[in-house]
Amino acid sequence: MRIAFWRRNKDGTAKTTVARAAASKPDTPAADSKASPGSVVEARGSAPKQAIFKRSPARAPSSDQPAPLPADGDIDIRLIGQALARKKHLIIAPTLLALVLSLAIVNLITPRYKSEARILIDGRENSFLRPSGDRDEQRNALDPEAVTSQVQLLLSRELALEIIKKNKLAARPEFDPVLKGINPIKSLLALIGIGRDPFAMSPEERVLNAYYERLTAYAVDKSRVMVIEFQSEYPDLAARVANSIADGYLVLQQNVRQAQAKAAVQWLSGEIDSLRKKVSEAEDKVEAFRSQSSLFIGNNNTTLSNQQLGDINAQLANARALKSDAEAKARLIKEMLKTGGPIEASEVLNSELMRRLSEQRVTLRAQLAEQSSTLLGGHPRIKELKAQLSDLDQQLRDEAVKLSRSFENDARIASSRVENLSASLDQLKKQASATNGQDVQLRALEREAKAQRDLLETYLAKYREATTRESIDQSPADGRIISRAIVSNTPAYPKKLPIVLIATLATLLLSTGGIATGELLRMTQPRGREVAAPAMVEPELRPTSTAAPVEPPVVAPAMPAAPAFAAAPEVPPAVAAAPPPARVAPTGEIDALAERLRGAGEGGRKLTVLGTGDTDSVTTTALVLARHLAQDAKVVLIDLSESSEMLKAASIDPAAPGLAELMLGEAAFGQIITRDRASTLHLVSAGRPGFDRMLLHSPRLALAIDALMRVYDHVLLDAGTASDLPAELLTSQAQAAVVPAPTMTSEDRAKMAEQLVAVGFSEVTMLRRAADPIDPSVNGPRTAAA
Repeated sequence: MRIAFWRRNKDGTAKTTVARAAASKPDTPAADSKASPGSVVEARGSAPKQAIFKRSPARAPSSDQPAPLPADGDIDIRLIGQALARKKHLIIAPTLLALVLSLAIVNLITPRYKSEARILIDGRENSFLRPSGDRDEQRNALDPEAVTSQVQLLLSRELALEIIKKNKLAARPEFDPVLKGINPIKSLLALIGIGRDPFAMSPEERVLNAYYERLTAYAVDKSRVMVIEFQSEYPDLAARVANSIADGYLVLQQNVRQAQAKAAVQWLSGEIDSLRKKVSEAEDKVEAFRSQSSLFIGNNNTTLSNQQLGDINAQLANARALKSDAEAKARLIKEMLKTGGPIEASEVLNSELMRRLSEQRVTLRAQLAEQSSTLLGGHPRIKELKAQLSDLDQQLRDEAVKLSRSFENDARIASSRVENLSASLDQLKKQASATNGQDVQLRALEREAKAQRDLLETYLAKYREATTRESIDQSPADGRIISRAIVSNTPAYPKKLPIVLIATLATLLLSTGGIATGELLRMTQPRGREVAAPAMVEPELRPTSTAAPVEPPVVAPAMPAAPAFAAAPEVPPAVAAAPPPARVAPTGEIDALAERLRGAGEGGRKLTVLGTGDTDSVTTTALVLARHLAQDAKVVLIDLSESSEMLKAASIDPAAPGLAELMLGEAAFGQIITRDRASTLHLVSAGRPGFDRMLLHSPRLALAIDALMRVYDHVLLDAGTASDLPAELLTSQAQAAVVPAPTMTSEDRAKMAEQLVAVGFSEVTMLRRAADPIDPSVNGPRTAAA
């Protein structure tokens, strides 16, 4: 958003361009409407006359004519509100009419009463009637899809026809509109294709349509409860039909169960007869094939060939064990005989002959020992006893040799038996391998017969269960009624209060929206750019005297404070340490302006100094005014002009960073604030030479100025000609002081002042001329403009 000011053409003629606000911010107060005439306040003083323009509220358009359109075609909410107030009769009248009509209609409509019944689906099946396979298993809970399916059963046509017949609904005019007579409106609508003609429908179809219009069935969320709601013009009929639907639903389920059991009995009966024949044929095939293949079954449910193989295999193992045992015994006895040691094998010792010979040997050795005690070795008796002992030992060895030969003979016999059994086993193996194929066929036949037999037994069990269920008169249903419908005396339709409120509010909103839409279309319609100078009051210019008090300016309405940009800037100690000079009495135009700003309170804290001529003259005027204000207040002068050499010369630190460096984050508040060489005034430059002026368009700059306003009593903006600066930055909570070019006429000055008031300045002061050139580094006794 930028501001265009008074300019002079090259040919010397003056022109005034309208202050405008380009759309940089949607909530900018600039260009709301054509500027209203500004009021004039006299400035008294010894200086030449000075005109001050203040904002005044825009004139409200007359009640019979639309408000003037904004100059730039922006949307003005205030104008929409004025249009609504101007055309309030177009809003109130339709709203009242809708209120009356809705009240009449809801009272003319025949009321309907609603009754409600509830059914719980819990699968109440008798445990004795449950199939045998499910008796020991816990039944699973019904899923939401099953409950929804039961709701559709409540809405089935079969149940509807039964309820209509039971309650004789076809004989009531409420359900058959034909009984009421011909309705010309419905007939006309049917002719043009809207709706259906009752006379073109069958009686059953008419009653069913009316029945389903009044019936509502749904499942309660996260439960297995179904709700049945029925409406009727008669409360007792609504309750009776709702209960009839619940009872009919349970009866329908019971009939379905009995029909299922009957159908199962009929089907199972035919299947069982067929299976019995199949089982008999399968078993006959098994026995015939077994006899033909000699695959008879012996002990342990095995075939004879397999049993023989097992017996011969066991005998062969026994014979091999006997052979090994005899060979081992014979070999052991032979080894004992070779070594000449005593024969101590158990087979030898267990022989009867060997025991007798051993007893005789023991007796002879005893006698030899007895005789040896009295006789010498050469005695005949001693020799005889030794000869007998030698003979007995020889007999023992001969007997052991016989036993060894006996064991060898047993081993040969066992070996022969092993050979015979092995031959028999091989023969049986060949025979078994020959019958394996037949055995496989036999097992296949047996499996087929067993499958048919198991299926027959299963069908027989199911047949008995189905027969039992069919013989029971009342089969349990899947649900039970937990809440029966009762007669209600409160109409459920129509809802009078909601209908009246909705109709009234809808009419109010539609009429209001229509008027607002028309006003928006009028404001945004394409049109040529008009420059209409508002009527203004010529400023009264008269000589001022120093004795008269300065009139305080009218303060514009306080604008909302901007959010804090940062913490309040800290003033450097070197800047704040300078003692304030003695205050000089106001003697000129700038002095009068400074005195007025001191007495303006909050409205005089921010001042924007503008110019239409030389930028240096604007800077000089701003510096002189700021030094006057700094005599008894904390003042900061912010340089926003395109040329800031004068302020840099007045600063104690010309190379200090400025606002551009602050926006870039290269400097802090304390670094950009410097002090005036000749006063206690604080200075803030726009930036170091060569900075990008687009940084002054940053929204953060306005926040920074707001932060400075919290610290200083007065904040002055040196805007120069303001040709490239945002208007919101200059006008927010600010007054304006204009330094005009010498060539501007009084008429151009007045127009420019009103344009600035329209842009957003709370007060505009048009100076007669700029301050005299000064040395920025020297504060003489007289620095104000003459």
